[in-house]
This record gives sequence, C-alpha cells and structure tokens, in this order.
Amino acid sequence: MRRADELRELVETHLRSLLFGPELGGLEAALRYSLEAGGKRIRPVLCLAVTEAAGGDVERALPAASALELVHTFSLVHDDLPSMDDDSERRGRPSAHVVFGDGVALLSGDALLVEALRLALSYDDPAIARELAGATLDMIGGQYRDITGDDGDLETLHRLKTGALFSASVGLGLLVTGVPDAEHEPWRAFGADLGLLFQIVDDLIDGDGYARRMGLEAAKELTADVARRAHARLDDLRADARVLHEIVDAVTFRTA
Repeated sequence: MRRADELRELVETHLRSLLFGPELGGLEAALRYSLEAGGKRIRPVLCLAVTEAAGGDVERALPAASALELVHTFSLVHDDLPSMDDDSERRGRPSAHVVFGDGVALLSGDALLVEALRLALSYDDPAIARELAGATLDMIGGQYRDITGDDGDLETLHRLKTGALFSASVGLGLLVTGVPDAEHEPWRAFGADLGLLFQIVDDLIDGDGYARRMGLEAAKELTADVARRAHARLDDLRADARVLHEIVDAVTFRTA
C-alpha cells in the first residue's frame, strides 16, 4: 500500500510524460505552464488511492487520474480569466491569461479539457469517459450558479462545482478496477463527503460560503462532523483504507 506522497509522485511523473496532440503547436506551452504549476493533486491521488484500496492496478489508473487533473486545471485557467473571477495570480505565479493573453489562455483551457477526454477514452470501458464527462458538466453547472449569484442552495452549488470531481475521482478508481456497480454506493458516499469537507475547509480559509453564512464556529463544527462521517464510511468498507483516511485528515487540517 503506497502512501499519499508516493501516489502524488506517480501522478507528477505521468503528467510530465503526457504527449499532447501535435496539432496544438505552440499552444502546448500554455497547457504545460498551467498543468505543471504545482498544486496538491488531491483528485488524482484520491483516484489512485481508491484504485489501490479496491484491489486495482495503480498504473492502469494513471490515465484516468491524470484526466481528472487536466479537467481541474482547465477549470482553474477559465476561472482566472477577467470575464470570470479575474485573478491575476495562481499558485504563487502569474495566471495563464496574464502570461499568454486571454485568447490563448481560453484555448489552452479548452485543449486541456479535450486532452482529458482523450485520456478517458483510451480505456475500453466507455463508462470511464462518461463518468468524467458527467462530472465536468456538473462542475460547469455549479460554476454557472456561482457567477450568476444563484447561491441560495449552497449544498447543491458546491456538490456541483466542487464535489463533482471528488465523486468522479472515486468513481473512476472503481471503474478502472472493475468494481461492480452494485458495490459503488458506499464508496461514492465517501467521495461526496470528502468533496463537501474540502469545500467547507476552503470556505473557512477564505472566510466565504459556509463560513460566512453559518459563522466560523458553526462551520468548524460542520467540518468536524463531516470528517468523522467520512472516516466512519471508510471504516465500513471491506478494504484497506489507510491512505484514504490519510487523505481525509489532509483535507480536514489544510491551511491553504
């Protein structure tokens, strides 16, 4: 059983090895600029950890895990654009649109999404690509709610905007491993809790969302409750979930 930091190194190595379509030409530099800017890689690491806990082959899951990171990166590139959140910095350095211009940044995000789908389609099972596509549409729907101020139902907004890729991280790990659909529910319930946990902690760090609406103390209590529930779901699985417990703790106690 590999530790989370070992799984992350596998992800980093695989991301660096990706070959993008030659038709992209010079646009590839913008893709790699955003993709290799760092980050915790929590979604692909989660996918690999689920794969290993479910008895699957981590190396076989690497294309699916990398596809998740490409989709996540696409969303960040587009979120930073002046027409969206207008953020000039991402992960401690200038955002893609600051370095390459709005048009190139937009195209690089588009290309990252298509390259992610190409990775998902490299598997024989079409359910893998469907899982990724469905989660991406959920994420986009959540972002639409966010930028249009449709935030009356925070739970639904964040289930779509943030939780969808966490749920897909679990789902892709199960699909790559060949876990029967009838056995997915407890795993996917854990994924939903982890996505919610990530968002609440994010809001506590930023003083936004749940923290603003509920107050800091209530949001902290909710964090503790959801973390306990996520750990309990893992305890109920018939699997070696040590690394998944480690991921829950990392999400719970992160500060950035």
